[in-house]
Amino acid sequence: MTAREGAELRLEGRGLVRTFRGGAGLRGVDLTVARGEIHAIVGLNGAGKTTLMRVLLGMLRPDHGEVLVDGVGLRSADASTWARVGQLVEQPLAYAELTARGNLEIAALLHGIERGRIDERVDLAIEEFDLAKYAPVRTSRLSLGNRQRVGLAAALLHEPAVIVLDEPTNALDPAGVILLRESLLRRAAAGAGILVSSHHLDEVARVADRITVINDGRAIGSLAPDGVDLERAFFDLVLSDDAARSSA
Repeated sequence: MTAREGAELRLEGRGLVRTFRGGAGLRGVDLTVARGEIHAIVGLNGAGKTTLMRVLLGMLRPDHGEVLVDGVGLRSADASTWARVGQLVEQPLAYAELTARGNLEIAALLHGIERGRIDERVDLAIEEFDLAKYAPVRTSRLSLGNRQRVGLAAALLHEPAVIVLDEPTNALDPAGVILLRESLLRRAAAGAGILVSSHHLDEVARVADRITVINDGRAIGSLAPDGVDLERAFFDLVLSDDAARSSA
């Protein structure tokens, strides 16, 4: 599936500009994520992927442009809007002194889940990310990979309609990657719109409906998830863009 004209958009950024000292930032990015779509963004380190996600989530204010989250502009977004969003950008939400289960219970409260349903939702999240034997363990004692699983479970346990994940496979072992893949595909099939960044092109191709390449704070082209030699196609786009900017 691709985002098509008239499709319900779960997330939309229009003409996003955010400039930092030194010139880095976003330079007029347009991006959409449709209902039921997994849209991946890829780029080299420093290309602007995390900045874009932070702007889309209201963590950074754009200098210019507009963001709509499930049809609601950021300036009008209230608690009910953000209750439909699940995100993991940079570091997972994890309190070191709490157990894995305790972290998930806190996440459920923050996402507005009714107290009478918290245990049920937490149990489902623990099962989904295979965390049963780690549930009573303090987060500070977990491996990086299992902390990442806790962070992903916390971001997704309220079944959000809009999902934004920055490098979610970081630190995950192969089993964790498969669990995440199945989780995202299930949620997209249920109607969620998912934006995910990654530098693992092969893994992205297994789940993405669209792949957008980000370079120097701009969307410079797309890759076909079912294309041949994605890595070469990616570097061809980036090198061509770099050459065009150098000669301009």
